[in-house]
Amino acid sequence: QLVESGGGLVQAGGSLRLSCAATGRTFSSYHVGWFRQAPGKEREFVAAISRDGTTYYADSVKGRLTIPRDNAKNTVYLSMNSLKPEDTAVYYCAAQRGSGISLRMADFGSWGPGTQVTVSS
Repeated sequence: QLVESGGGLVQAGGSLRLSCAATGRTFSSYHVGWFRQAPGKEREFVAAISRDGTTYYADSVKGRLTIPRDNAKNTVYLSMNSLKPEDTAVYYCAAQRGSGISLRMADFGSWGPGTQVTVSS
């Protein structure tokens, strides 16, 4: 089971750190991704980290977001800086098994319920 936390309301230019905690599994053996869905839009890829620590980012967030993981705490984070109103969305974390990571949403088999991030202008 995955549970996100850390969402909230922040002003443009501000920062937030989202957490994705896993229970009942050893998170270090999974690839983990963050996705988001804004009102009226499709869910989209934001960032991912493979089991070996390689990171991937959507072009829209490069340089502003990072995805560190703490395997000892069974947690993956999404650190967000210089937030923009267009970052407003529900953010979901997801886990994927397998040797090589895929960034396709359909290849992530376990999902959290999501956490709301609202960036005011």
